Amino acid sequence: MDLGTFRDTPRERQVVRRRLLIAGVIGALLCLLLAGRIAYLQTARYDHFAAQSQDNRVRIASVAPTRGIIRDREGRVLADNQPAFRLTIVPERVDDLSGLLDQLDDLVDISAAERAAFRDARQRSRGFQAIPLKRQLSEAAVARIAANRHRFPGVEVQPHLIRHYPYGPIGTHAIGYVGRISESELRSRDRRAYRGSSVIGKTGLEKAYERRLRGEMGSERIETNALGRPIDVIERDPPTPGEDLTLTLDIGLQRIAEQSLGDYRGAIVAMDPRDGAILALASQPGFDPNAISAGLDRQAFETLSRDPDQPLYNRAISGRYPPGSVIKPFLGLAGMADGAMTPDEEIHCNGTFRLPNVSRVWRDWKREGHGDVDLNEAIAESCDVYYYELADRMGIDRMHDWMTRFGFGVDSGLALPGERQGVMPSRAWKQRNRGESWYRGETINTGIGQGFTLATPIQMATSTAMLANRGAPIVPHLLAGRPDSDGATPPVGPMRLEDETLWQTTIDAMVDVVHGERGTARAIGEDLDYRIAGKTGTAQVIGIAQGEEYDEAAIDARHRDHALFTAFAPATSPRLVVTVLVENGGSGSTTAAPMARRVIDAWMNREEQGSELGRESR
Repeated sequence: MDLGTFRDTPRERQVVRRRLLIAGVIGALLCLLLAGRIAYLQTARYDHFAAQSQDNRVRIASVAPTRGIIRDREGRVLADNQPAFRLTIVPERVDDLSGLLDQLDDLVDISAAERAAFRDARQRSRGFQAIPLKRQLSEAAVARIAANRHRFPGVEVQPHLIRHYPYGPIGTHAIGYVGRISESELRSRDRRAYRGSSVIGKTGLEKAYERRLRGEMGSERIETNALGRPIDVIERDPPTPGEDLTLTLDIGLQRIAEQSLGDYRGAIVAMDPRDGAILALASQPGFDPNAISAGLDRQAFETLSRDPDQPLYNRAISGRYPPGSVIKPFLGLAGMADGAMTPDEEIHCNGTFRLPNVSRVWRDWKREGHGDVDLNEAIAESCDVYYYELADRMGIDRMHDWMTRFGFGVDSGLALPGERQGVMPSRAWKQRNRGESWYRGETINTGIGQGFTLATPIQMATSTAMLANRGAPIVPHLLAGRPDSDGATPPVGPMRLEDETLWQTTIDAMVDVVHGERGTARAIGEDLDYRIAGKTGTAQVIGIAQGEEYDEAAIDARHRDHALFTAFAPATSPRLVVTVLVENGGSGSTTAAPMARRVIDAWMNREEQGSELGRESR
């Protein structure tokens, strides 16, 4: 049978034509819809997609400002910035970040600490931000990265400035150092101010004046290629450089102060009593801040932090020590002004002191005693028994009131982070801090600067300056010119006495400490063409049982007495105050006083000859 006889050709053609028409209509509608969409995108949405297209090839980068330079009083640079290269990664442009780090490790040796720091920085970064991986590259490492650059999309070697301290460890506790900014530090600051920077002032002046040294951040619009590498800078908003600072420090005197301490742990403060300008602020042992600013790894920093000698610790402002006999000129003056004694009244010293109905015996440092002594002799020979009697007559609360007026137990006012307040005890202080009553015997201990009494070297120096100024207080400061932000109001008010001759009486006694025939520091008074007013001190670190004698050779080195000396010169018209604290140094007269003499000589010779300290090579 012929199947063609059953086909309906006209009907099939009609169906085909209908389907073609429907398809044509649908196609035309789709074309109209597409044309309309294109017209919409090119007109109504043009600005949006043009900006998005621009963003695909333009990256906004923060530009860190140049940190301000720090100079000493003679213009010598103490902290500046040196060019260096760092390795950065934009994680979003890397497919296999872990693999990339392993490949880079073969070229530049990436430590575990650097990997950890990179992970921490990545967690707090924004998208498409270059994150430092290695903060300082050698020239050889830069060359290796450049030769293999095609293998590492998202990796860049960036030039930057790194903080540099030309004098290394000299003055580092006063100047401070910069280090990597932590998350906790960022939380307390404006994150935008550190968007293009990874360092911040950690200690000393670097921390105290961080805002002024840091400057203001800038920005750049950078055109990039498909790999995210910079092609050109389209637009630049330059950063504002940080402010340069000029200090009152003299780096030459600072070096001499640190050298004078030698291998001892301790501190030396030298200041001008006329205005409070700090000339030297030494704390030993020290450390090299360049290693930290270059990116000291966490393990090395922890090792430095755990060092039993505490090189990171600023003893000059944070170390609290019993002032020992250094307190005697102040307490003697207070006792005279308070009426507890007169300058000419003599106390017999046979080497011991007792309280009624108390079995304990308080001994003088001189076992056989000093005989009959007045105020001058008690200060010059450092008679303990005299001060036991004076303290008992005054009582602890009157002692507290007078001594705090000299600045004991009070912050010095130095605008440097880390200063700790000393302790000048009273009945109220003990009840508040220990929940205990005060005992009469504790007053006796306080009379020679022991017991609960504590002071920092900077506080002792500030109090000595007030004595040199005959009651006029000063504020110690490190910035030249004494700007308002560097402390303007003294923490204590001026001290006026009804009998102004007591100032000279006390100063004369301090002169006899150095120049008198029986003065405790007479050994440093030889061959001087000017006169020093000073006071030695020896402070116990551990108690000695009743009836036992102090045997330095039998005591662990870290339990030996601290040595102290504070002085001003010239005695008639003071231009320099020096306070020395030597941890476990033994006698103030044999250890601390010669150190002070060396510092005083250096400064006095400088002033007389008009020469500059520290011009020698670094």
